[in-house]
Amino acid sequence: MTGTQSPLLALPGAVPAEGPDAGVAAHYGSIFGEQRELAAGRGFVDLSHRGVVTVTGADRLTWLHLLLTQHVSALPPQQAADALILSPHGHVEHALYLVDDGATTWIHVEPGTQQALIGYLESMRFFYRVEVADATAEYAVVYLPAGSTAPADGAAAVRELPYGRDLFLPRADLEKLTAGYGPAAGVWAHEALRIEGHRPRLGFETDHRTIPHEVDWLATAVHLQKGCYRGQETVARVHNLGRPPRRLVFLHLDGTEEKLPPHGTEVTVTGQDRPVGFVTSSARHHELGPIALALVKRNTPVDAVLLAGTVPGTQDVIVPQ
Repeated sequence: MTGTQSPLLALPGAVPAEGPDAGVAAHYGSIFGEQRELAAGRGFVDLSHRGVVTVTGADRLTWLHLLLTQHVSALPPQQAADALILSPHGHVEHALYLVDDGATTWIHVEPGTQQALIGYLESMRFFYRVEVADATAEYAVVYLPAGSTAPADGAAAVRELPYGRDLFLPRADLEKLTAGYGPAAGVWAHEALRIEGHRPRLGFETDHRTIPHEVDWLATAVHLQKGCYRGQETVARVHNLGRPPRRLVFLHLDGTEEKLPPHGTEVTVTGQDRPVGFVTSSARHHELGPIALALVKRNTPVDAVLLAGTVPGTQDVIVPQ
């Protein structure tokens, strides 16, 4: 669905997002106001640029269980789960956000990654009774914040989360169904609250060598007691015998700088020249001011003041040393 424009970009004040989030609104004219509304449990976020994949068939959960880092073979209907697909060396290749409704497993993924995911899943079908489909053209993801009283009527599936709900809505009815959800908020507001919540995002907090331990995905997307899956040896070895080479940190950035450090900005320790990591995501938060996530070397002192480019920032530990 890359290149597809959401019909909600026609809402008053909509400013299109760019980069990986192109196709939906960055904001609707009130960056901090939209964050406050979401934090108060009001409004919604159009995430219709995300990829949607469905898996049907009698073997769908037992089959997915063999491929994913998460324990899903007995996943109860309507219970949300996060999961990863790893490379043979344990590096993160895909992040899946799923729910099963008793007949279909609904999955949403980063924009534009669904075809690569489907290609891998199809290559692993073998004799299992499963069907994998790209449902992005038919269904759109919409986020409702925690505390929202908006009805989920019309949703094909709902992922209930501690911080809100992901709805899979028929794309043809997107405008009609969201009309009663309250004020629209853009992805900038959604990102600010994601960063505040320390929730990693594929392609932002990850690169080609990221392992789950580095970004705290062990807490949400990896089941450490489940059986074998691709990359499981690395997960077990690092968890049991060592520590990851890098760790995700939350940065409270100096608010005097006008510009936020973009993704990829080098991070150094104040007074030193050699980079210890890079900024993965940054945002302006309605209460905390400028904030960021960064991936740094494990041995970076936790009390060190870091420089994100030229912007000083103090750390909150997410992944222990």
